[in-house]
Amino acid sequence: MFKGYVLRCGTLSRWMFRGCRHYSQKCAIQGNEEVSKHVSFIRNFGLLAHIDADYMEEERLRGITISSVAVTFMWNKHRFNLIDTPGHIDFTMEVEQTLGVLDGVVILLDGSAGVEAQTLTVWRQADRYAIPSVIYVNKMDRRDADFSMCVDSLHIKLGTLPLPVQLPVYESGSGSNFKGVIDLITLDKLIWDISKQGLTYKRIRLDPGEELWKEASCARAKLVEQLADLDDNLAELVIQQESLEFVPSNALMESLRRVTLAKQGVPVLCGSSYKNVGVQSLMDAVIHFLPSPSDCSKHLLNCFGSNLVARAFKVIHDDQKGPVTFFRIFSGKFNKGQKIYNITQGKTEQTGKLMVAFADESEEVSEVDHGNIAAITGLKHTTVGDLVTSNASTASAAQKKLLKLRGVGEKTDTNDLFGISTRIPDPVFFCSIEPPSKSYQLALEHALQELQREDPSLHVSQNEETGQTVLGGMGELHLEIIKNRILSEYKIDVELGDLQIAYKETINNVVKDTHTVNHKIGSSTHSVTVTLSLLPNDSEERELLLLDESPDSAANIAAISFKHLHAVKLGVESAMAHGPKLCCPIVNVQVMLHWLEVGKGTSDTIISASVAQCIRKLLEVDGTHLLEPVMNLQVVTNEQNSSAVLADLSRRRAVIQEMSSRGHSKVFDILAPLSELLGYSTDLRTITSGTASFTLEFHCYQPMSLQDEAKAIKSVTGFV
Repeated sequence: MFKGYVLRCGTLSRWMFRGCRHYSQKCAIQGNEEVSKHVSFIRNFGLLAHIDADYMEEERLRGITISSVAVTFMWNKHRFNLIDTPGHIDFTMEVEQTLGVLDGVVILLDGSAGVEAQTLTVWRQADRYAIPSVIYVNKMDRRDADFSMCVDSLHIKLGTLPLPVQLPVYESGSGSNFKGVIDLITLDKLIWDISKQGLTYKRIRLDPGEELWKEASCARAKLVEQLADLDDNLAELVIQQESLEFVPSNALMESLRRVTLAKQGVPVLCGSSYKNVGVQSLMDAVIHFLPSPSDCSKHLLNCFGSNLVARAFKVIHDDQKGPVTFFRIFSGKFNKGQKIYNITQGKTEQTGKLMVAFADESEEVSEVDHGNIAAITGLKHTTVGDLVTSNASTASAAQKKLLKLRGVGEKTDTNDLFGISTRIPDPVFFCSIEPPSKSYQLALEHALQELQREDPSLHVSQNEETGQTVLGGMGELHLEIIKNRILSEYKIDVELGDLQIAYKETINNVVKDTHTVNHKIGSSTHSVTVTLSLLPNDSEERELLLLDESPDSAANIAAISFKHLHAVKLGVESAMAHGPKLCCPIVNVQVMLHWLEVGKGTSDTIISASVAQCIRKLLEVDGTHLLEPVMNLQVVTNEQNSSAVLADLSRRRAVIQEMSSRGHSKVFDILAPLSELLGYSTDLRTITSGTASFTLEFHCYQPMSLQDEAKAIKSVTGFV
């Protein structure tokens, strides 16, 4: 099943697997007892990068990672569970899901570029999950590589404290002569044997008479000083010795680990994965500085005790085995063929085969213990982000413990309580998808169901007016890859309609009205009187439905039954899903319920419909205006083409945020409407003869001018 799977994991990952296979063969001779099974010898970590490289046919064609995967291997008596993640912004949902199961991350930088646009995004994602990091500056063999620039960019752009623990070593000059690193902790020089594909290296003690000694000693002293400012234990040692120079290597290593786990600083290493220089020392750094599962305290684990609790973070579909679900096990153990209870969905499922992905093949096992990654077949309902345990009674007991611990009411949402609610980003593009004939419709629906299960950021809906299936995605590339996967993996020659921008609608003014419905169905009369107001509110944390607690309304609102209030909420959600201008979702608006009268025998459906009608009437009275998605665009080009690039951007309603230099290249950070960037990849390639590159990331929704709004309406409907 996993044969060839690791080819997608980029140069660094591929080296790790090749290196671990070499090491594993050595272990087989020496005996397996050399590899410890204790949880403190486990490292669950991920690779995060600007753009990576890869496994699926689509990834190999584009040179990027679009899907995450977990692979287990051994290194220096430790068990590594490595998860490589996508670097392209269209697949940032993959990163978001993966971060929930990681204990640490390795963030990769391009040695010639430093912190790039997507680097900042993945850093923020890791920071939200409070995950300790190690930074690896790759491509140090490039002629324009600049380690100092990369370290400075970490401080300036990420706002973190970089702690360089290595310096690059060059044979002469720089770039292609890169041959190793100086270990500032031990003051050793590590030189790799390129002729043996970097599988071996030698460690040489720096001689005080060497040219590199002074530079290395100064860098080490600065590292000790930085750590002493953050770590009291090291500060006491420095005070006792009255010197920064004689701090033992083990004390420095322990201090680095404490500072890294506390997220007060980030160790920085360097190398060239293409030439396999520096990767072994990076793997050692994962052991020394990143946490084991026992170092990561997760509050929900205490509530499950020693019972099984695991989170699904990846689903793939295999031709022979069907859906395969990857889990991170936080406590307890998975046993082959056991039943599990899905807390998120409230369902019990029977598991099938239990596997671990070792290097480039899978191995069936009878059990997988806590702290590790497991792959399971046979699950029909479990999807990405779901939390599972052994049975419903265990989940109920854990829920009661958490409620008591937090002191919250029993009406608290279960997913929020366990911290497993997932924010799925809104799509920025839509397009229709059609099978080649009606005979393929069921097969297409099945394919889309499987793809949605793998990728929650893929939205699939039906257009009520046309009956068409509509896809919503995170970018042009996202939807293009979905189409190509359906063609190559499911053999359905689908066609995508024209891309449509995911506009949204909002209001400027407070509006209020009362709506009355009297509807007779057979011998029954259904009557509803509802008073609502719409309130503009662009804050991120807001309730969609508010209840009026003023003296005039308080008594009426308090008398509303839970059943009727639920019907009101359904009506609100229905009305806010489609605005009057372009049927786009209504955003930045709250609905306040002032009054509700419901006649005896009135159905909940009539209540929901009455609320929806009232909201639509309010929206039409005041009118809505469109909001368009605005993107963060970063363009890197040479100086000769910079004027042409800027001239092209000026006609795209682009706003230049920052212009900077990176070696001989110019870097432009820009805000531009997504509608003006359709086909930008082709245009930029034409303007610069293929020498420029760009990255795109969603920034915000912002109001449009009347002229631009009219243009957008015409492009969608064909008339103003």
